[in-house]
Amino acid sequence: MEPVFNGGLLRDWFMSLGIPENYAVFLKTAIVVMVIFFLAYLANFVTKKLILVYLRRWIRKSQNKWDDFLVDQKLLDRLANYAPALVFYYTIPVALAAYPGAVETLQAVISVVMILIGLLAIDALLNVFHAIYLTFPISRDVNIKGYIQVAKIVVFIIGGILILSVLIGKSPLVFLGGMGAMAAVLMLVFQDTILGFVASIQLSANNMVKVGDWIEMPSRNADGDVFEITLNTVKVRNWDKTITTIPTSALVRESFYNWRGMSESGGRRIKRSISIDMKSVSFCTPEMIDKFSRIKVLSKYIADKEEEMRRYNEEHDIDEAVVVNKRRQTNIGVFRKYIELYLRNHARIHQDMTFVIRHLQPGPAGIPIEIMVFSKEQSWPVYESLQADIMDHILSVIPEFGLRVFQNPTGEDFRKLAN
Repeated sequence: MEPVFNGGLLRDWFMSLGIPENYAVFLKTAIVVMVIFFLAYLANFVTKKLILVYLRRWIRKSQNKWDDFLVDQKLLDRLANYAPALVFYYTIPVALAAYPGAVETLQAVISVVMILIGLLAIDALLNVFHAIYLTFPISRDVNIKGYIQVAKIVVFIIGGILILSVLIGKSPLVFLGGMGAMAAVLMLVFQDTILGFVASIQLSANNMVKVGDWIEMPSRNADGDVFEITLNTVKVRNWDKTITTIPTSALVRESFYNWRGMSESGGRRIKRSISIDMKSVSFCTPEMIDKFSRIKVLSKYIADKEEEMRRYNEEHDIDEAVVVNKRRQTNIGVFRKYIELYLRNHARIHQDMTFVIRHLQPGPAGIPIEIMVFSKEQSWPVYESLQADIMDHILSVIPEFGLRVFQNPTGEDFRKLAN
C-alpha cells in the first residue's frame, strides 16, 4: 500500500466503491492537484496579502529611506512569487506519483519559472542599488546607469544558460564551454552594446557629460539638457521641447559643446557688438563736454579726463590753433567709457569676470564696438531678457553722443532721397 501522503488511502476508498483502479488513480490525482492548487493559492495569499502588507507598512514607517526602494522597485513583490512556485515544485511529485514522466516535465517548467522569478528579483535588486546610489552627491558627477545595464545583461545571459540547461537536462558547463565558439556571434549581436559600454566608461572616466549638462551637438541637431544616460543612448531635451537620442559612442567619436563650465562658473557671457557709422565720429566740442558732464556716471570721468588733458597740453606748450596738436576727447571714446561705466554699475553683471569694451577692425559696415561681459543670470529666458535690456539701452543713448548706428540703406532711405 502507498503512503497516505501519496493519496493511497484515497485511491483505495474509490476502489472500495467499485470504481476501477485506473479511474480511482485519476480521481485521486485530480483531487490532490486541486488541493495543491489551493495550497499554492493559500501560500500566495498569505505572502502577498498578509506578510507583504505588514512589511510595506513597517518599511514606510521606518526612518531609513533606503528600504523604501525595496517597495518602490517591487523587489519584495517579485520574491513573493517564490511561495506558490515552491509549493508546486515540492508537491507535484506527490500529486503525480503515478505519472513520473509528467513530474519530470512539470518540475523542469517550474524550475524555469523560478529562474525567471530570480532574474526579475535580481533586476529589481540592481534597480534598488541604483536608486540608493542616486541619493549620494557623487551621482551628479558619475553616472552608473550604463554599468547597471551591463550587469543586467550579464545576469540575463547567465539566466538564459541556466534555463537551457534545465530544459535539455545538460550541465551549464556544457554551454559555458561552447561560449568561445559563440564569441564572434555575440560580438556581432551586441556590437552596439559593447561600443556603448566602452563609451560609457570613457564618458565617466573623463567626466565628459552627465545628467543635467547643457550640451550642443550640431551634427545630431541636439541643443539642450541631458536628462538620461543609458548604456546605448544619451537623451537630450532640446529647448524646443523635442528630444534627441544620441548613441553614447557618438559622444566619444564626434565633437560637441558642453556648457557645464559656464553653469559652474556662476556667469554667462554676453558678447555683442554695435557698428558705429565712422562719419559720425568727431572731437568733442565744449558744448558736448558740458552735456556729458551732466550724465551722472560720466561726470567724474569727464572732469578727471579734462584736467588730465589740460595739464598735458600746458606742459607740452601745445599750439591749440592746430586741432591735431591738442589732446581732446572724442564722442566715440566718451561713448565707449559710458558703456563701461554703465555696465560697471549694473547689479546683474559680474564685475570679477572677463569685462571688455573694445573696438573691432573698422570695415565697410562701420566701426564695431564689442561688449564682452558676464551676466549673473544663467537661466536662458532671464539671460536673454537682460541682454536685450542692455542692448536696448545702449542703442537708445547712441544719438546723445552725436553718433549714428551704421545700417545698410533701406527702401525708406531711398524714398526720402527721391523726395
